Amino acid sequence: MKFFIDTADINDIKEATAMGIIDGVTTNPSLVAKVGRSFREVLLEICDVVDGPVSAEVVSETAEGMMKEARELAALRDNIVVKIPLIAEGLKATRMCSEEGIKTNVTLCFSATQALLAAKAGATYISPFVGRLDDQSGDGMAMVADICDIYENYGFTTEVLVASVRHPMHVLEAAKMGAHVATCPLSVLLQLTKHPLTESGLAKFLKDWEKVPK
Repeated sequence: MKFFIDTADINDIKEATAMGIIDGVTTNPSLVAKVGRSFREVLLEICDVVDGPVSAEVVSETAEGMMKEARELAALRDNIVVKIPLIAEGLKATRMCSEEGIKTNVTLCFSATQALLAAKAGATYISPFVGRLDDQSGDGMAMVADICDIYENYGFTTEVLVASVRHPMHVLEAAKMGAHVATCPLSVLLQLTKHPLTESGLAKFLKDWEKVPK
C-alpha cells in the first residue's frame, strides 16, 4: 500500500517525508486555506519536497472551467494530479483529462456506483471519503470493499485512494481490502507508529541499559 499525506502544511510534509514512508501528497481548498498562503506558492513548494503524486483541486463547477484549471495545474509540475469533484461536469472533465494525458484524482466519492462512473471516465485515482461517510451513519470501509471488488471484476486501472482517514483501523482495513493508497494527516501516520508494548519495551531496555557498566 502507498501512503500519501493529506495536508498543505509543508512542515508536516517534511516530517512525514523524513520517516521514509510518504509516496505522495493530497491537498484540497480547505487544507490550503488553513496555511494562509498562495495556492500556487504552496503547491510548488510541496512539489519541490515530494517526488510522488501531488493532488491539487480545481474549484470550477463546469467542465470547461475545470479543464482550464487542469491544464494550468498540470503545466506547473509533471507530478501534479488534478483533483476533480465527482459530479456530472467533473466526469466530463475527467474524460477530457484522460484523453489529454492529465492525471486525475476524482474526489468526494461516497458510493461504489460513483466510483464505477469515475473509473469508466478514466480517472487515475478515486477518493472514497470513509470518515465523512461514517459521520453520516454510513459504512465507509464497506464502500471501499465494494469499490475494490467492482474494479477487480472489470479490470479497471483506476487506483483506490482511501481518503478522510480518521484512525489506524481505517488504514488496516483498507490495506486488507487491497486499496492502493491511504491518504492520512500526520497525526494518523504518527499513530501508526505507536503500540503500548513498543513503548513499554523501549522503556525497559533503557532502564536496563542504565545498569550496564560504562
